[in-house]
Amino acid sequence: TWSWLKMSFTGALEVLIEMKNQNVKFTKDTYVLAFAICYKLNSPESFKICTTLREEALLKGEILSRRACCFAVALALNQNEVAKAVSIFSQIMNPESIACTNLNVIIHIQSNTLENLIETLTNAAEGNLSKFVKRCMFSEEVLAKVREKVKDVPALLAKFDEIYGKLHVSGQVTNYSLDAVLCYTPRDRKSHTLLLNKRMVSRRTFRPLNQSLLAE
Repeated sequence: TWSWLKMSFTGALEVLIEMKNQNVKFTKDTYVLAFAICYKLNSPESFKICTTLREEALLKGEILSRRACCFAVALALNQNEVAKAVSIFSQIMNPESIACTNLNVIIHIQSNTLENLIETLTNAAEGNLSKFVKRCMFSEEVLAKVREKVKDVPALLAKFDEIYGKLHVSGQVTNYSLDAVLCYTPRDRKSHTLLLNKRMVSRRTFRPLNQSLLAE
């Protein structure tokens, strides 16, 4: 099943790259789709493509959406490019979404900034608990990674377990994985898949991508 999906993602990415090579202007949603595909492929090659597309967009003065940047951050983390992930994350305006919250935790984990990580979780659990203030939501999967990281440091483990309990009591833990959070699309938005399928049908006669970003 995964090999079939990988082929589908690869084909979709080739279509997007050919659009780029033919100077078809990317919209904000197109960048989201491109970065999401790169994230799903999760390879050094797809990371390079994502990085190139992002840098080209920034040079042109285009504004990338928070969602597109989240996919770029997640891909960088999956490729152990922590410094790149930190750089991209630092440029996200209003990083207050559930995806940003959990990506920030993963950044702390992979950067080994454990005390800052515990402080971040503490502030989320013990901060303003007014029902009128939007609370940070954490993925159970991500919190499990935190526990695994601090399990050999008794003081941090004890503090984490205390915070973990508070987060559960205040309803700030979701069973959705980070991948599910990243890929969630509100129902009222148009299907990117439908748009992509239309592009693929109309461009079946494309020449080989020998001058595409894949060759860089």
